Amino acid sequence: MPRPILATIHPAALRHNLDQARRRALQSRVWAVVKANAYGHGIERVFDAFRSADGIALLDLAEAERVRALGWRGPLLLLEGVFEPRDLELCSRLALWHTVHCDAQIDWLAAHKTQQPHRVFLKMNSGMNRLGFAPGRLRSAWARLNALTQVDEVSLMMHFSDADGPKGIDGALAAFDEATRDLPGERCVANSAALLRHAERTRADWVRPGIVLYGSAPDYPEHDAAHWHLQPTQTLATRLIGVQQLQPGDSVGYGSRFVAEQPMRIGVAAVGYADGYPRVAPSGTPVLVDGVRTRLVGRVSMDMVTVDLTPVPQAGLGSEVVLWGRAGTLPPSAATGMARPVDSHAVLPIDEVAHAAGTVGYELMCAVAPRVPVAVEEEDGAGLPA
Repeated sequence: MPRPILATIHPAALRHNLDQARRRALQSRVWAVVKANAYGHGIERVFDAFRSADGIALLDLAEAERVRALGWRGPLLLLEGVFEPRDLELCSRLALWHTVHCDAQIDWLAAHKTQQPHRVFLKMNSGMNRLGFAPGRLRSAWARLNALTQVDEVSLMMHFSDADGPKGIDGALAAFDEATRDLPGERCVANSAALLRHAERTRADWVRPGIVLYGSAPDYPEHDAAHWHLQPTQTLATRLIGVQQLQPGDSVGYGSRFVAEQPMRIGVAAVGYADGYPRVAPSGTPVLVDGVRTRLVGRVSMDMVTVDLTPVPQAGLGSEVVLWGRAGTLPPSAATGMARPVDSHAVLPIDEVAHAAGTVGYELMCAVAPRVPVAVEEEDGAGLPA
């Protein structure tokens, strides 16, 4: 049999989360952000769930071609714009909208020959100091773009650096409002955190939710996904392939980082950092075994982790181990002992695992390795390889 690890994508949860974003967006149109191959889920796997979005936003030209090939005819936005002049040819051919954040991109547009004027989103640097024009330069950049025959319409956008934290959005929003005062064009300011926490104040023509579509809370641990009525869209699960009985003083794993203080059973699960599970996840990181919450013990190795079976004494060879997501997603196995009762309602939020490992849910989603097989859940809960 193949190694018993599987990543499962949940389309119903994707649709649910998009609906939650739309409810908070009020009258704004919604970009579904599918950058980084749909946050590691796979563009082709999420596309049907996001068909009801008003537009799709991403970074990579090759990904834009994939979305068009899937039949998407609506707005398609390049969030970082083009990277060299010849990229504009593909923008013309695929009718891509694109961000303009620097003078060079305006120069390239001015030299571009096209029969179809482009829709562009002029970006202001609101203090994050990544991309965008400083507030004092935004109007001159707008005037240059507005004068080009290659440009059909200029929209205005920015990005919040602190919408998920105590600093908030006041300064950035005030700077944007002042810089764009009286300028025509649609606005787009709200990312996931702003949409959840400041929906009324960031109401605009467009919102661009990213991580919330994939069931992760952008302001964890202040709020979890359940607080925002989000559902997990990705499950990483495997099975126990071994069991060990420890005595007091026995150690586990490389470096003997975990030492048993009393007799205990541990299970060996077929997942490791080569599958994208974070190597830095410490002992105590939560996992589900047969739907019961327990913990990691010892260091993560390349192909295996070890888990405490004390809370789940019935567990044994073949028990399901959920690293994040929903219990009960693994298909039945023909191997002896590989089908045990599982609480299919149990959920391990990805944000909890990420927090324990000192990172964010975004990274875990995107880091699932190519060697991990992926299934797309059917409406009845059955998984189909994809």
